[in-house]
Formats: sequence, structure tokens, C-alpha cells
Amino acid sequence: MKLNHCSLFSAVALLGAISFTACSAESLDGSVRLRLDLDRTVLPAESSGRAIIKVCLDGLRRPRREARPPVNLALVIDRSGSMGGEKLEKAKEAAREMLRHLSSDDIFSLVTFESGVRTLIGAQPVGDGRAIERAIDSIEAGGSTALFGGVSQGASEVREYIEGGRYVNRIVLLSDGLANVGPSSPEELGRLGAALVKEGISVTTVGLGLGYNEDLMTRLAQRSDGNTYFVESSADLPRIFAAELGDVLNVVARRVVVEIEFPAGVRPLNFIGREGVIRGQKAEITLNQLYGGQEKFALVEAEVTPPESGTESEIARARVSYDDPLTQHTITLTASRRAKFSRNRQAVIDSADRQVQADYAQNVIAVTKDRAVELVDGGRQDEAANEMRRQAVELQQMAQTYGNTSVLSAAAPMAAEAAKIEAGGLDNAARKTYRAESAQTKNQQSSK
Repeated sequence: MKLNHCSLFSAVALLGAISFTACSAESLDGSVRLRLDLDRTVLPAESSGRAIIKVCLDGLRRPRREARPPVNLALVIDRSGSMGGEKLEKAKEAAREMLRHLSSDDIFSLVTFESGVRTLIGAQPVGDGRAIERAIDSIEAGGSTALFGGVSQGASEVREYIEGGRYVNRIVLLSDGLANVGPSSPEELGRLGAALVKEGISVTTVGLGLGYNEDLMTRLAQRSDGNTYFVESSADLPRIFAAELGDVLNVVARRVVVEIEFPAGVRPLNFIGREGVIRGQKAEITLNQLYGGQEKFALVEAEVTPPESGTESEIARARVSYDDPLTQHTITLTASRRAKFSRNRQAVIDSADRQVQADYAQNVIAVTKDRAVELVDGGRQDEAANEMRRQAVELQQMAQTYGNTSVLSAAAPMAAEAAKIEAGGLDNAARKTYRAESAQTKNQQSSK
């Protein structure tokens, strides 16, 4: 995907001074608020240009902690030989801590894998948790890494309680090594993730240390709408598991479908960061779940043919449907967004939504880092460095035009990172950091 950021913002240079009040559009029902924002609520009226539409879903916090749907959680732990010692002990500590935060009627299963796959605890209510704790304590390291088989078995356990749609279904995968038994490519694991999300199952991946395949782990998580983490030190595992469980216990919407329709004169070009489908004047994305107290969003770049200066017209209309996990009812929200058009340069600049611009910048950087990894892997590190520098310059120009310090701060490290890539490529830790941070940014989920 090629993004021309200069074309998006440079058209304002043709315009002169007048002020408009920014308009907003949102819809609220149940535990979700739908909001449509624009990078600028006043667009240039001289010629066709680009606009960024942000379709935002705010998950509202539940009024009581106990008002949550039950969880169906499969914990899949790598117990291959490389997990021996402190790694496995910290993993077991994190698993025990996660267990203590589950309710007695939540469903839990425990799967381990090395050369083969073993189910230590089949899917069952947590109850008092004692039998599960004993099973966690019994895990020992040894063997190779049958990662695909481990995830597949975790999915089989989750399916035991998937009928009826009562539970929030999640697999948490922890591994420190390369998948070397059974299917082992990012494409194969990505297909598994895509199949699981259709069943309402997300996979969160936790890569531990410097020996795992970050491409495989991030692809599996992204395609299943799960989270992905790079944990360099096993001491961080309890914290990571706690953060992940916090998400799982706060799901407020499931099976989320976002449809965006654009009127004549507005042509959707692409999603930025997130995967989606564009057909003619319509765009669509699907999400497995939305968490309370968090925001998920989609950024769509569109080409806008402006009407006459001084007029106002609709830019986009969104429809969101989701299942409430408590009531199991399907809820539909709609919202639309309009923009004004002016030949006045200052009016366009003053109408900027700096948060939308910052979100745009972060996702452009994430896409650029993924591209840099691919170029370095192909022995084209000079090209990767140049791509980083080019994006940095374009974002800095945007930041200066609109006085956006958040965009400037996001772009500032890119030049130094480009120099490091040019001098020595990407070492193992840097590559894993790029992949994990890029995946989390493109998942477009932020605490509110």
C-alpha cells in the first residue's frame, strides 16, 4: 500500500481566512458509542483532494465489575526444551495469577505442547481452581515445538462451550521458539487465525525471548483479532498476562461488523493499517470483540471531489452491528459525517482534528516499519532507510502545517531509526519490536 501524505494535506496552500465550527456525529446504544471523525471538518474547495475518515467505536465501561459475560479461556503453553528454568517458572506464575482472577463459572482449559500436544485440563468450569493449579504446577520442559498443533487443540477445547454464544472465547498462546513440528509458516498460521475468528475465537500471542518467529505470531494474532506481545524478559510475563486478562474480562461487544457508505463525489481508496474490504462506494471491516474502556477504530483514506466553496455535504455514513455478550441481543448503530468546503487556507488549517491526524501518523509509521522489515529481509536496507526518511519528512511537513506536536513527536525518531537500519539493518530484538509494536498499533486499540 502506497500512501501519498503530501497530496492529502498540501491542497490547503491554495486557500485564504474564515472560521467554521467543527461538527460531530455519534450514536450510542448499550455499551458502544459509534463516532465518525474527519482529519479536517473544512476541506479545500479548489480541487479534488484526500481526506481521512475515522470510524471510531468506544467501548463503555460496565457499571459493576460483576456485570460481565463469562469467559471461555484456553491457555496454550510451549513447554519445549528452550522453555526450561526461569522462563517456565515465570509462565506458571503468570498462569496461576490469571486463574485467580477468573470466576468459578468461567471456563478454563490448559494445553501444553512440545514435540506433541497434551491437554492437561479439558475445558471445564474453574470451580475452586485447585485442580487447575496442580496441573499448572506439573508442567515440565522438554522436546521440540508443535505450535500449530497446540493452538488447534486449544481451539478444540474452546469449542466445547462455544454453542449458544454465551462466552467470550479466547486462546492465549505463549511460546519462546520456532514452530518446527507440523505447519510452521506465517501463512499457515494466518489461515488458522482467520478460520478461528469466524467461529468467534481470538488468539492472543505472547512471544518470549529472542528465539520465536515474530512473523508467525503476529500474523496469527492479527488474523484472529487478538493481541500480540513481545516479552524479552520472562519477569514481565505476569504483567502481560494480567493486561491480557483485563481485556478478556471487559468485552462489551462481539461479532462487530462495520459498514461505511460513501456518497457520490467521495471515493474510498484504502484502509490505513487495518485490513478491510472496499467494493465501489462501500467499505467494510469485521472485529471479533470490543473492550470496555477502550477504543477501536478504522481509518479510511478517500478522494473527495469538492462542491462549491461555502457549501456543506455528507462525507460518509456508517452502520455498525454487534452482539451484546450479556443480553445476546444484536444492536445496530448508525452515524453520518458532513464537511464544509472553503477556498480559505486558514479555515482548513483551523478545522484540523489533531487526534485523527495523530492516529493517522501512528498507523502510517506502523505500515512503514512493516515495509522496512520486508526490505531489510530482502537485503535492501538502504531502500528501507530511505522509505523511513521519506515518511518522516512527509509527516513533519504535515505537523508543521497544522501545528500538531503529537505528529511531530511520532515522526521525530524515524530519522535516527533509518540511520541505524542503513548502518546495520535490524538485529533480532529490533525486528521483533518492530513487528509487535506495528501489530498493536494496527490493531488500533487504545485505553481511554
